[in-house]
This record gives sequence, C-alpha cells and structure tokens, in this order.
Amino acid sequence: MTSLPSNDSLSMPISSLTRIAAILALALVTNCSALAQAPPPGSVTTWRYDNGRTGQNTNETILSPSNVISSQFGKLFSLPVDDQVYAQPLYIPNVAIPGKGTHNVLYVATEFDTVYAFDADSNTGANAAPLWKVSMIDMAHGAATGAAPVTSTEVGCDDLQPNIGITATPVIDPSTNTMYIEAKSVENGTYIHRLHAIDITTGAEKFAGPVVIDATVSGTGDGSVQGPNGFQLSFSRMALTHHSRPGLLFLNGTVYIAFASHCDNIPYHGWLFAYNGATLAQQAVFVSTPNGGEGGFWMSGAGIAADTSGNLYLATGNGTFDTTNTPATMFGDSIIKLTLSGNSFSVLDYFTPYDQGFLNSHDIDLGSGGVLLLPDQPGANPHLLAQAGKEGTVYLVNRDQMTTNNQHYCANSCTSDPQIVQEFPSAGGQMWSSPTYWLNTLYFWGSTGLTAYSLTNGIMNTTPASGGTVAGGIPSFTTTVSSNGATNGILWGVLGNTSTLRSTLYALDPSNVSHEFYDSGQAVNKRDALGPYAKFSIPVVANGKVYVGAQMEVDVYGLLAP
Repeated sequence: MTSLPSNDSLSMPISSLTRIAAILALALVTNCSALAQAPPPGSVTTWRYDNGRTGQNTNETILSPSNVISSQFGKLFSLPVDDQVYAQPLYIPNVAIPGKGTHNVLYVATEFDTVYAFDADSNTGANAAPLWKVSMIDMAHGAATGAAPVTSTEVGCDDLQPNIGITATPVIDPSTNTMYIEAKSVENGTYIHRLHAIDITTGAEKFAGPVVIDATVSGTGDGSVQGPNGFQLSFSRMALTHHSRPGLLFLNGTVYIAFASHCDNIPYHGWLFAYNGATLAQQAVFVSTPNGGEGGFWMSGAGIAADTSGNLYLATGNGTFDTTNTPATMFGDSIIKLTLSGNSFSVLDYFTPYDQGFLNSHDIDLGSGGVLLLPDQPGANPHLLAQAGKEGTVYLVNRDQMTTNNQHYCANSCTSDPQIVQEFPSAGGQMWSSPTYWLNTLYFWGSTGLTAYSLTNGIMNTTPASGGTVAGGIPSFTTTVSSNGATNGILWGVLGNTSTLRSTLYALDPSNVSHEFYDSGQAVNKRDALGPYAKFSIPVVANGKVYVGAQMEVDVYGLLAP
C-alpha cells in the first residue's frame, strides 16, 4: 500500500563539542550493537516484559501455585514515594550502584516527576532509603528554576490528580544502562515535555540530554495555524493538552514516544515521535489526524508494540477517519502498522472497524485497549495481533496482511468486519485494558469480569475456556502471567476502585480463572492490604516478588519468612 507523506522532524540545538561527543557515542553504540548483551535474566526493562506486550514472564522460578497462598505469601514491605505511580515499575538485577554495592534494583517513576531506585529485596538497614532519587524537573535534569509538575487544575481534568508528571512507563536499554523517560512540567508559565536519558546506576543525565519534545508538521487540523508554507500543527502549541500515556518503546537503538490528551481536551492529535537513543536527536514524527482532530494514542498505558522486523503497532482513540482516500490519511479508531524509514514514518497497513463513525460519535474509543502481538501461531496466519476497546469487541488481525485485499475499512452495507481474521463481541465487556497471552490462551479482564479464550490454529474459540468469579469494573484491568516456562503459571491482576481507592491483588489459576490461589484480602488484620489504587496499575513479577504501584507507595509481595 502507499505510504503517508513523511513529516519533517525537529531536534533541539546543542553545542558543537556536545554534538561531536554525541556522534562519537552513536558510533560506539552502533559498532557495538552486534555484540550487545541480552538483558540480564529476570529483568523487566519495558511495559509488560516484552515488545509484543504479551504480559508473560516465563522466567519465574521461585513463585508457584503451591507457595502463593496466604500462609506462605503476602506483603513484605512498602516503598514510600512522593506521588501516584501510574508508570509501571521496572527491575534490573545485579546493578552496581556507586558507593553502595550491587543490588537488585526496582525503578519507580511518579507523577511528581521523580524517579527512584530502590533495593528490590529489602527496606531495612542501608536499604531503608532509596539507592538514589532524582527529580526530572531540577536544573541538573534540564529544567528551569521553579519548574513543577502540571496540575489537574491547569489541565481542567481530574482523571489524574493532583499532579501530572511522569505517566508513561519508561524503558531501559540494559546494554548501555540507560533509562528513557518522558516527563511533563510547567516552567515560567510554559508547558514542556522532555525526553530524558538517565544512568540507571546514578540517575544522572546522559547523551547531552534532556531534549524538549517538539515538532511542526503540515496540516489543517485542530489547532493549526498559518505558517510560511501553509497551515501547520505545532506540538508545543498544544503541550498543555497533550499527554504521553503509552509505555515507551526502545527498539534497534531508537526511542519511541506516543501522545494522546487529557480528558479529550481539544485541540489534540495522536503524535508519535522517534529519537536516536545515543544522541537524542529527533528522527521522525507522525500525526494520526493532521487534517482533522483527536485520534490519540492512549491505550490505557499499554506500551507501543513492535515485532522482530521492527514494525510498530498502535491503536488510536476517537477522531477523524479519512473515508475519502485509499489508503486513508487520518486514522481515528484504527489499528495502525508503521515502520521507521530513514527520517520518516511510513504507514504499512491498518484496520478500521466498519462502525468507526458510531464509535467516534458515541465516545467508544477503539484505542482504549492496547495491542498484543501473539507469539507465532500454527495455521494460515502465524503472525497475529489481538485488541479490544470500549465497545468490547475483540479483533484478531493478521499482522502480515491486516485486511483481506487491503479492504482496510468496510464502509458500505457492513454489519461486521469480514476482512480480518476474526471478530466477536463481549469477550469480557468494555475494555480499558490489554489482553494477556500464555500457553495458547488469551485473557481479557473487562467491565463484566475476567474471561479466558483458547486458540486453535490461530483462531480464538468463541466459547470461553474459563470464566472468573472476580468482578469487572470501569475502567477495566490488565493482567500479567508468571511461570517457569510452561509450568507453575499464575495469572496476576489488581482489582481497583477509582471511587473508594480500594484495591486487591489477585493470584489466579490460568488454566481455570475461577480458581483463586491468593488475594491480598485473605489474611487477618489487613496484613497484606494494598495501597490506594492507582488507575491501570498492573502487577510486576520478578525474582520471587510482586511489585504493585499505588498512590504514594509501591507495595512488595513475596514469600513470608518461615
């Protein structure tokens, strides 16, 4: 199919000496890329463990169904932080911290624009304080004096309150010990988004960073202004309303960052940026609705997905869809496949539901749920993706040819989408979450509850393999799985209530999700009580412990002392 026109990209100017140093750093990273080591075993460097966003950690050798029971497993301690934890915590074992020895480290980012490095195994003695703690809005990290997180009052949206700083899950490149972070701030009345690259051993900035995230592209859409070469969209002009929610992606030396908005405050668009990981130079930018509006990349915090060929997959929310051109040039309520080609993004393929107009006009975002790339499947379509949004319909799409005969949008007299591999409604109700994959089964925890669906030759069996007794909710919840290969599987999830702020950690049987191994409300005297609920929080399992972000703390669960 024909690609969209490329967009010019902008990057922040740096001094000549700094630029030379950055180029040398790029050369070093490029020359060593073939020799780069895989992440240390047990690492959690990105949202839900892998770039396919499967939600499965199959390297857990300590926790099992036999010991994840309330007599042996529970809350070990809490790690206090300065604000809500919306970004998923990350974990790297055996990190040498200068002057403090070697630790298994848990990295936590908060809405106060703070990043912490904690000892992941204890909070006593020398580990009672963080190994290090840094602010992304101090002068050492590129901000002006007096910089602060943006507040919900400024944005006019109370979905996330009171502060809005780091929301998207950062990503770590373990080959260079670098964490990439998007942080939002207000400085002297100006709203700013920055990309930071910090050293995971110290929290110090790297690669002459940070850089301000900005770009200007051609377009007549919402918020555009007349420029010297026609109408243009400027990201910085809409910096207040734009919000980075999807988890960052690091792939082949490039960092990807995506944006939607706060509470649909217009004007906004879906923006996707690519930055060189070694120089922080901007490589490319893509806008989902350049001549329309909205179409944000939100996905309830799900990470930007990528396959082994370097293709990216994202789902957009409500917004303008181009019904005039084929291929389309605007992608509201669509699943998009893109690739980075030199200094521009190309849309390789896409799928848009037949009822996109209805979804858009009734605020039923397709992109309220994240995209999951299934491991290779037997059958006619080995490369599949699964996605579901607010409507609750599950879409199973062939990544190699997303729609039959490139019929990306079935607009005329359609009551379904026959051009994709499979579609069926109500897998678990409305979805503000991502499915999870393990052992040829997909798990959906929607507004009506938790349901498991098995696959046969790459096709979902529409009769559930099992259904859970755990309640659903609005918004819904995203699960993860821990296992030792194909054994000792545990399905983890956090059931939260945004009104009461109560939350419960669940450990369930993935072969029968109605069978509960453990929940944090079982023990007497609230021994295992989870902290106040932070929306879209998911359990992170690493090295025999489970980490759950909450409001003002991260709670750590594991095997109790005998």
